Amino acid sequence: MGTLGVLVLALAAGLSTAGPPNIVLILADDLGYGDLGSYGHPSSTTPNLDQLAAGGLRFTDFYVPMSLCTPSRAALLTGRLPVRSGMYPGVLGPTSQGGLPLDEMTLAEVLAAAGYLTGMAGKWHLGVGPEGAYLPPHQGFHRFLGIPYSHDQGPCQNLTCFPPDILCDGGCDQGVVPIPLLANLSVEAQPPWLPGLEARYVSFSQHLMADAQRQGRPFFLYYASHHTHYPQFSGQSFTERSNRGQFGDALMELDAAVGALMTTVGDLGLLGDTLVFFTSDNGPELMRMSNGGNAGLLKCGKGTTFEGGVREPAVAFWPGHISPGVTHELASSLDLLPTLASLSGASLPTTILDGFDLSPVLLGTGKSPRTSVFFYPSYPDEVHGVFAVRNGKYKAHFYTQGSAHSDTTSDPACHAANPLTAHEPPLLYDLSEDPGENYNLLESMEDVSMEVVQALKDLQLLKAQHDATVIFSPSQIAKGEDPSLQICCQPSCSPHPVCCHCADTQN
Repeated sequence: MGTLGVLVLALAAGLSTAGPPNIVLILADDLGYGDLGSYGHPSSTTPNLDQLAAGGLRFTDFYVPMSLCTPSRAALLTGRLPVRSGMYPGVLGPTSQGGLPLDEMTLAEVLAAAGYLTGMAGKWHLGVGPEGAYLPPHQGFHRFLGIPYSHDQGPCQNLTCFPPDILCDGGCDQGVVPIPLLANLSVEAQPPWLPGLEARYVSFSQHLMADAQRQGRPFFLYYASHHTHYPQFSGQSFTERSNRGQFGDALMELDAAVGALMTTVGDLGLLGDTLVFFTSDNGPELMRMSNGGNAGLLKCGKGTTFEGGVREPAVAFWPGHISPGVTHELASSLDLLPTLASLSGASLPTTILDGFDLSPVLLGTGKSPRTSVFFYPSYPDEVHGVFAVRNGKYKAHFYTQGSAHSDTTSDPACHAANPLTAHEPPLLYDLSEDPGENYNLLESMEDVSMEVVQALKDLQLLKAQHDATVIFSPSQIAKGEDPSLQICCQPSCSPHPVCCHCADTQN
């Protein structure tokens, strides 16, 4: 699409017809708050995402409850804190016995029950289980094309970028099976050729949208790209094309995929009937330096409860319904399930939800019902509870801990060497004036205003109430490892697991 492509299509779409909207939920991987042009990066090439932001509603204060892949994705799809569903601590891997419990109601299940054709393309990372019990086809998705976990959770020395003589940067995990590309529950390739992966996902998505239109039913597409997770890769059209190296090339390909999806929606005449939402699962992996993304003016990144780890770029686009603009209202990935259920007329799950219906914010009819956000560390427990709480413009850190994911920055508070530290009184920041969390308002108690004193009391009460009422489900990740659960295209082959290798016909 050209630089005005999205807006031109929006103008041409006119008002939408009656009925529930189609929904396209696009999730980037490890994309930082400062990585898009629309969020201030001076050299990112993201024209389609920037035009999506210009034609839609751009959030400045959109959060995830935990800054790692597995828990964040569980929260996105269930509208529930990850500790409620047992999706902690850390992340799931190829040999993990646990996964997103089947009694958890996902957004796909909610929308499928309302008549939607549901499909997912990309990274799942919510478990595999015996005979694929936890995979998307068992969690509400009619169609699935993707990889069950991160693309570095397997040996990747032989997964070449373009041109073929350039290895994708990074050694990845050893001693496990090569990453499998699944079509529903069947192995499509193991390992897939990474430079051709995004094009496959786009094609899958285009077919899903066209099939739904032919069937006369709305669609829900969950497009969970591997970009911009390390190690970065990209197709031939994007390699060495950006101004940001391999990270920029991967981001450029993600942006082009968004443009292709929007073009398809427009070609089908569905732009006015389709709600598009874009965000990221967590902040950037700063330990990778220039190959790890950028949190902009925010503190730290992935693996921490500082703003750089949990505040994400987010855009909602729906011509004729969502007016272009910027909102400073508080919002969370937890809010997507109740919001999209409301807009589609679908029934909510009967379980406890931690999200709110943001449709008044999207449609311009009111303010966000969310006034506070709670942040858990990568390895939470019931003794410490939430590490940080935001209420209104104030955020308090009751505990802080660095993360290896945020090593190499100039701020030692981000590093893995920074141990779990209790703060009494907590670190307190006014995020409206200090989004970088540089100036602790309680550094000098002599200068504290009555407003700040009251803000501190409110935050302390919120933490106490929250910790007292949230019940942790048993950890799915702590269930342990079972190498026999690894997906293998040749289950009885030897020597295992390196023999699990089936030619990728699209290489």
